[in-house]
Amino acid sequence: MNTRRTKIIVDIFMMVFLILSFIRWDGTRGAIYHIVVGSLCAFFFTFHVVIHRKWLKATTKSFFSGKLNKALWGRYIINVLLLIVWNVSIITGFIAIAPFFAEGEAGQLWGRLHGITARVGLGLVILHIIQHIPQIKSYMSRLSSPPRKQ
Repeated sequence: MNTRRTKIIVDIFMMVFLILSFIRWDGTRGAIYHIVVGSLCAFFFTFHVVIHRKWLKATTKSFFSGKLNKALWGRYIINVLLLIVWNVSIITGFIAIAPFFAEGEAGQLWGRLHGITARVGLGLVILHIIQHIPQIKSYMSRLSSPPRKQ
């Protein structure tokens, strides 16, 4: 399950649904679209974290023992911030669903917090992608090169 191909596929779906979740929507149909797309994004986000859990656990151990090298330190901090921000965004998004349809003030507050954390999360995703540019280039060069003969 933790193959490179699986990781790439999960990352692609996660990005597609993240981008789709930022498309403007109005009314009940648009809200349902956003809930479905956002839920799929949350699913792939969770799957992404599960796939990388060993790295996260080992890196957290190194971080707290003071043995984390500088190259990984920045990646680790961005990843932890991503975990926090996206979890808040996902939770507040689900909390805001019922009040949204009831058009209550509580829904607006949860919805605002959801919107703010989603935008902060998007900024962190961009930083995360920038950190992974060498890996992305490596994947792309492997895809474009002819297969090796064995």
